[in-house]
Amino acid sequence: MAFTFKQFHIDDMNCGMAVGTDSVVLGAWAQLTAAKTVLDIGAGSGLLSLMAAQRSQAHITSVELDTSAAEACQHNFHNSPWANRLTLVNSSIQDFCQQIEYQEYFDHIICNPPYFEQGTQAIQSQRAMARHTDSLSFTALLDAIHVCLAPQGNASLILPMQSMARFNEILTHSPLSLIEMTNLISIVGKSANRALCVLAHKTHPQIATKISDITIRELSGQYTQTMVQLIRDFYLKY
Repeated sequence: MAFTFKQFHIDDMNCGMAVGTDSVVLGAWAQLTAAKTVLDIGAGSGLLSLMAAQRSQAHITSVELDTSAAEACQHNFHNSPWANRLTLVNSSIQDFCQQIEYQEYFDHIICNPPYFEQGTQAIQSQRAMARHTDSLSFTALLDAIHVCLAPQGNASLILPMQSMARFNEILTHSPLSLIEMTNLISIVGKSANRALCVLAHKTHPQIATKISDITIRELSGQYTQTMVQLIRDFYLKY
C-alpha cells in the first residue's frame, strides 16, 4: 500500500514488510544527523533511507536482497527530493561487504533486521524473508556491521525484547558492543516489547550501556508527547 509522509511518499506494495511503527521510530530516533555516509541494511521499501536523507546531508547506500522490493525502493528514491544522495544496491549484505574498501566505511548503519529464529514462517515468501533470520542471521548482521562501520561510527537497530537475550549472547562474541539501549513501550503501564539499540566497535571509549525508555501511546490511545516529538517531522497530522 502507499503511505505519504510530509516530505516523501512510500509505495511498499512489492515489499516483504509494510511501513510500520518500528521502522518509523527507528528512523526518527537514530542519531545520524551528523553522518556523512549512511548504510541501510535490508532497505525494503527505502523508508529508513528516506528518513535518513530527510534528517541529514549524508549520502545513503541502501542494500536490498529481494529484487521486487529493490524495484519498489528505487521507485521511491526516484520520486523523492533526495534522489541524488540515494544509491540502491540489489544484493545480499554479505556480498556487498566483500567489496567494501576502507574509503567506503560508513559513519552510521541503520537496520530493522529479521528477528524470528524459530516458529512458523509467513506464507508469503517476501514477508518470511523480511521477518526470519534464515536470510540474515544475527551473526551475519553483526559481521556486516563490523566490516562496514567506520572506526568511530554507530549502528542503530530495533529488535523485539524476546530476541534480545539471543542477540546479546551473539554480540558478546563479536568485535562490537552495545553502547545504548532504549526500551520501547507500546502503551503506558505495559512492559517494553521492542529495544532500540546502538552498537559501536569495542574500541569505542564508552564503557557502560546507556539505558532509557520511550512510551508510544497514552492509555487513551493517543501518542505521548515524546512520540509526537519523534515523528512530527514525518507524519502529516502532527
